[in-house]
Amino acid sequence: MILQSLVRYYETLDKKRLAAKPGWCQAKISYALNLDSDGSLREIIPLKTEKMIGKKTVIIPQLMFVPEMVSRSSGISANFLCDNSKYMLGIDSDGCGKRVMECFNATKSRHLEILDQVAGDFAKAIRGFFDSWKPEEARNHPEINSLWDDITAGGNLIFCMGMKYAQDDEEIKKAWAKIMEKSQVEESHICLVTGKDTEIARIHTGIKGVQGSQSSGAALISFNEQAFTSYGKEQSYNAPVGRYAMFAYTTALNYLLSQRDYVFTFGDTTVVFWSEDGDENYQKAFCSLFEPEADNQEMMKGVFSALKKSQAIRISDIEMNPDQKFYILGLSPNAARLSVRFFYQDSFGNILNNLTQHYRRMEIRRPVWDKREFLGIYRTLQATVNQKANDKKPLPNLTSGMFQAILSNGRYPESLYSNTLIRIRSDQGSESAGDGKVTRARAAIIKAYLIKNKNGLEKGDDFVELNEGTMDLAYVLGRTFAVLEEIQEKANLNINATIRDRYFNSACTTPESIFPVLMRLKNSHIRKLDVGMSKYYERALTQLQGRVTYYPKRLNLEEQGRFILGYYHQVQKRYTKKEEK
Repeated sequence: MILQSLVRYYETLDKKRLAAKPGWCQAKISYALNLDSDGSLREIIPLKTEKMIGKKTVIIPQLMFVPEMVSRSSGISANFLCDNSKYMLGIDSDGCGKRVMECFNATKSRHLEILDQVAGDFAKAIRGFFDSWKPEEARNHPEINSLWDDITAGGNLIFCMGMKYAQDDEEIKKAWAKIMEKSQVEESHICLVTGKDTEIARIHTGIKGVQGSQSSGAALISFNEQAFTSYGKEQSYNAPVGRYAMFAYTTALNYLLSQRDYVFTFGDTTVVFWSEDGDENYQKAFCSLFEPEADNQEMMKGVFSALKKSQAIRISDIEMNPDQKFYILGLSPNAARLSVRFFYQDSFGNILNNLTQHYRRMEIRRPVWDKREFLGIYRTLQATVNQKANDKKPLPNLTSGMFQAILSNGRYPESLYSNTLIRIRSDQGSESAGDGKVTRARAAIIKAYLIKNKNGLEKGDDFVELNEGTMDLAYVLGRTFAVLEEIQEKANLNINATIRDRYFNSACTTPESIFPVLMRLKNSHIRKLDVGMSKYYERALTQLQGRVTYYPKRLNLEEQGRFILGYYHQVQKRYTKKEEK
């Protein structure tokens, strides 16, 4: 299904003239070699452009359509009309070595062979360039010498004559088309993607842009060991994909990965997404809703309100079709190959509905300083990460499991809940995670998990704020712990560490052994308060203790979550009252 979806997307891009034709590809071009009619190098023309990325302006190479480039690993293999300085000029940062000369000679032979019988000024100029260019004298060219470091940094170079590029010359394009037609015919089989009897691609074009993968590109479909062969079929013949389908899916996927505004990276997973009709507005909308920023919270409320009322969905004054097919693909690096973490397809409206359900489960009373009404996936997953660790990436399986749960409105991964509890326990008394406090994101994860996976909260109450009517023992014990902590803080205004730092984990797991100790400590703390405050806290504790029939020896994981939720709600009520005063 993944390849079929990408092939259809390629055909949509092709109709919009956004994708390369078979035998061609899109490449990042840094410089053009401007030739005279005799092939001499007149000047070097920079082709890099400025682009705003976030708040910074950066200089990036220009994307252009060029003849299809080869997949290189360690051998020497020349491209046509577009390559780096080793192949095009015979130089690298160290000058002109033996291997660099081999690269240049391979490019020279390829161009002279393809353009041998091609008429036209441009073909003649390129032949003249390769016949006359001497790499060992490259330093003598003033423009190459002045741009040496940048030219030899690995960026691609192309040929031009004035304002005309070699790849746009009609005679050269015809010559390249003939070369493509004469390419060696491989085995023919039924293509798994198109269902047609066609020539099967032996090697698939590399996919570039997946975080952590090789910069030269990694294969989505590839076999290189005897153990991977079936019925003696080697290379990619045991997963037969036709040449056209291979070109289409790799071109579409590389195009998606090149649109960095529409690429998410979570841990080791790179996520791309697209609508079947190729409308970028759906990608923009998905970005805004899946990873919301502080400035689009009102827009999100409008979208979710429209969904609830079954009204038309409008984003940035553009009406979205809820029936539009939408695809989401997660990829991770695996040596020279790519692993598919997840692939999800559904209508855009269903995806938004599922996203709405997730945000509703994650809704919880937030600190007064927190202006974000919706927590994005990245910030949610960061709540499970040790912020003191060198690697602050969430677990790979957790990332993919979280995505699938949200997109399909399914159960959250168990590791999301267990990792959150681990982080809360580990951070008590440390400087991370708000000095060990139960954060909004962690409390929201616990609430969402208990609602979706365990039905662990009372029906009829969404537990967004403090539930003062519930009789749930674990929740009440969490509230009680928060009140006891508040009493200690009131009695000792300059205290550096509270009972949370020393007793929270034990109170959350083995209440029977800890709460009697806390009650004795409370008696010494409450005597330091004035009469009015003392009576207020005694009354609050009496109300809570009236619901505690016994202290359990041990709380299970689900009960620990309810304890933490009760603690968080009680603390937020205290701070909310402070702000109101």
